[in-house]
Amino acid sequence: MAKVTTTSHFLKSLHSLSFFRLTSSLATELASLIEQNSSPAKTTNPKPQTRMQLKRFLELRIKKRVKSQLSHHDGKFHNLIQNVVSNPQTLLDAYNIIKINSNIVTVSANSAENKAEDNRDGYNGDGYFLNDVAQCLNEGSFDVNANTYSISTRKKKKRRGFDEKEEELLMLDLVLPNLKLRVVQEALRIVLEVIFKPNFSKISHGCRSGRGRVAALKYICKSMVSPDWWFTLLVEKKIDGLLMEKLVCVMEDRIEDGCLFDLIRSMFDARVLNFEFGGFPKGDGLPQEGILSPILMNIYLDLFDSEFHRLSMKYEGVRGGGEVVDGDKPSSALRSWFRRQLGGSSNGGVGVVESSGVKVYCIRFMDEIFFAVSGSRDCAVSFKSEIKNYLKESLMLDVGDRTNVLPCVGAGSSVRFLGSLVKRNVEDSPAVKAVHKMKDKVEMFALQKLEVWNYGTARIGKKWLGHGLKKVKESEIKHLADSSSLLSQVSRFRKSGMETDHWYKQLLKIWMQDVGVQNAKSEENVLSKFVGEPALPQELTDSFYEFMKQTEKYISTEADSIIKLLPNNNSSTEQVIAKTEIIAPVYAIKKRLERYGLATPDGFARSANLLVMHDTSEIIDWFSGIACRWLKWYENCANFNEIKLLISDQVRKSCIRTLATKYRIHESEIEKRFDEELIRLPPTQDAEKETMNEELGVEVFDNDEALMYGIAYSGLCLLSLARIVTEARPCNCFVVGCLASAPRVYTLHVMERQKSPSWKTGFSTCIHPSLNKRRLGLCKQHLRDVYLGHISLQSIDFGAWK
Repeated sequence: MAKVTTTSHFLKSLHSLSFFRLTSSLATELASLIEQNSSPAKTTNPKPQTRMQLKRFLELRIKKRVKSQLSHHDGKFHNLIQNVVSNPQTLLDAYNIIKINSNIVTVSANSAENKAEDNRDGYNGDGYFLNDVAQCLNEGSFDVNANTYSISTRKKKKRRGFDEKEEELLMLDLVLPNLKLRVVQEALRIVLEVIFKPNFSKISHGCRSGRGRVAALKYICKSMVSPDWWFTLLVEKKIDGLLMEKLVCVMEDRIEDGCLFDLIRSMFDARVLNFEFGGFPKGDGLPQEGILSPILMNIYLDLFDSEFHRLSMKYEGVRGGGEVVDGDKPSSALRSWFRRQLGGSSNGGVGVVESSGVKVYCIRFMDEIFFAVSGSRDCAVSFKSEIKNYLKESLMLDVGDRTNVLPCVGAGSSVRFLGSLVKRNVEDSPAVKAVHKMKDKVEMFALQKLEVWNYGTARIGKKWLGHGLKKVKESEIKHLADSSSLLSQVSRFRKSGMETDHWYKQLLKIWMQDVGVQNAKSEENVLSKFVGEPALPQELTDSFYEFMKQTEKYISTEADSIIKLLPNNNSSTEQVIAKTEIIAPVYAIKKRLERYGLATPDGFARSANLLVMHDTSEIIDWFSGIACRWLKWYENCANFNEIKLLISDQVRKSCIRTLATKYRIHESEIEKRFDEELIRLPPTQDAEKETMNEELGVEVFDNDEALMYGIAYSGLCLLSLARIVTEARPCNCFVVGCLASAPRVYTLHVMERQKSPSWKTGFSTCIHPSLNKRRLGLCKQHLRDVYLGHISLQSIDFGAWK
C-alpha cells in the first residue's frame, strides 16, 4: 500500500514538473516573441511628440527633484536652490522649456534624457552658459542686476517738477531679464508650481490645468444655479515692500530656504519681477507680465480664496435657513452647507424640501474676480462690502469698483468678465414658445403671399413699360403710326433731333408727376402700385389687402388669446427659466478693425496699408491669425454667428483688398490667382472647429491652459517692414533660443493701450508703450508663429539690439 502511495506521489510530481517545464518553455517562447516584435520598433522612428507633451515631460522631471526635497518631519521643502534650481540638469530642462515656448522643438523626450546624462559634467550646445549660472547660484553669487536690461519710452514728457517727472518716467520703464535670468525664473516657476499649485482652491483659475478661461466661463454658465445678483471686482496694486514681505511669509509655511527668498527679493529690488495686480490683462502673452507673476499672484490671492470659503459658510450655513425634514423640524443649515460642498445628493430623509436660503458663488481668474449671489440685494451688498474690506485691510490691495451690485435679469444687467459680456436672458416657457412658433408660421405665410403679389404686379408693370416703348418706336414709322392716337397728338411737343429713348424717358417723367410718385422705394414698387394693381380687377385687389389686414390683426392679437386658453396658465405659479450666456464684444471688435485699418468708419472692408510690403503668405497668415483666434475664443458665445459673419464679410475681404493693393490688380483676379493660399482663411460662415485645429496644428493635449498660458490667448500685433537685412547689416532672429538669421527687420506698432479689464478682441490690447516703434528681427518661421498665435511677445528678446 505504501508503495502504491509513493508511486502516485511520484506520478503527480512528474506531472507537475512536466507542466512546469511546459509553462516555462511557453513563457520563454512568448518572451522571445516579444523581443522579436520589439526589436524592429527600436529601429523605426517613434511618433513625434507635440510641444506641450515635451514641455510636460520636462516639467515632470523637475517635479521629481522638487518632491525629493520634502521633509516629512515638518512638511516643508528644504534647500531648493542648492539641490534643485542650481542643478545644471534643472537649468537645462528650464532652458528647453523656454525654447519650446518659442516653438523651437529640437529635442524629443528620449534625446533630452540622453543629453542630460551625457552632459552631466558640462553642456556645450547653445546652453553653454548654464554651468556658470548653476555655479553662481550654488555659491550665492548670482547677480540679478547684471542680468537685466531696461527699455524706456522715447516720448518726451513735459517738465512739471523734478520729483513728479522722475516718478512718471519710472512707471514707463520696462525692466526685462536676459537669457540667464530668464532660465532661472523659469526654473523657480516650476518649483513654486509643484509646491503650491496642488493646494489651490477650486475657484482659482488661470495658469492651471483644466481651470483656464474656458472653464471659468463654463462654470458661470452651467454651475451658478439661479443667481439673483452679480458683480465683479478688479484687484489693483503695484507690488511694494509690504506686499513682498507678506508674500514671503505665506511661502515660508511650505518652504524653508533663505536663499530662494533672497533671490526673489533681489528680483523685486531690480524691478525685473514684473509682478503687478491690475494694470494689464493677465495671460495675454504681454512682455510686461513676468514669468513668476502668475504663480506668485495665485499664491498671494489664495488667502482670499480661503476667506471666500469662510464667508460662504457664514452666509449659506448661518444666514441661509435650514431644510425641512418630514415637515417637522428644520435640519442644520450648517450640515446642509457641508453636504453641498461635498457634492452629496442624499439628505438622509424623506420629503426633504430644498432650502431657499442664500447661495454665493465666486470665480477668480488671476486678479479679476466674478461674484454671484442667490438671495436678497441687501445680502449681496453686505457680502460685497466684506469682500472689499478683506482685500483692502488684510491683503493691502486696492479694489477697482468697476460695477455695482446688478440684478442678473433685466435691462443693463450684463457685466464684463474676461474680456466678454456675461448676460442672463429669460427663456420662454414651452407654451409661449408654441404660440410664438405658430405666430411666426402665419407671419411667414403672409410674407410669402406678399412677395408673390408684388412680383406678379411688378411683372405686369414691366410688360406695360415694354409695350409703351414699342408704341413709341412704332409712332416713328410712317406706315405703322396712328395719327388719331394720343401718342401722335403729344408728339408735337417732341423737340427736333431728340432720340427715342430720351423722348420716352420724358414721357415717363411727366406720367410720374401726374400720378404723384414720391419717395418710391424702387422701380418695381412704382410699377406694382401705379401700373400693375390698377390693371387688375378691383375685387381681386380689395380681397388681397383685406387678407393682409386680417393677418396683421391675427398676429398682434392671437398670441394673447391663445395663451389665455392654455391649461394651467397662472402667471404667479409659472416658473421663470433663465439662461446665462457669454456674449462676444462685437462692437469693440468692429472698433478695433477700424483702428487697425481693416474697415472704414461705415463698416466696409479696406486694405491694410501697413501690411502691403509683406509677402503674400505673410499677409494671409496675419489675417488667418485673427480669424482663427476669433473662432477659438468665441466658439461657445451666444453670438458666434456674428463673429463668423465678420470673418467672411470684413476679414476675408480686407485680405483680398490688401493683396489687390499690393499687386495692383482687381479683386476677382486676386481670388483666382491666390485661390489655394486663400483656403487658409475660413472662407464662409460654415468654418468648423476641425478646420481651425488643422490650420493651427492643435492637438487635444495642447489645449491645456496651464502649459499654454500666455500663448493660447496672445493677441495679434501689427508689424510693418522696416528694412531688408543685408550682409553689411546682418541680424539674427530675436526669438529666444533661435539661431537662424532674420531676412527682414520689422517695426512693432502699439495700436492701443487698454488697461485691465479690457475687451478680448483678438488683438494685443495693452503692449507696454516703451515697445512702440521698437525694431526686431524675425525669421520667417517665427514671424508666422507670431501671426498665427503659436508664440507670444514674451518669447522675443527685445534686448538683442542694445
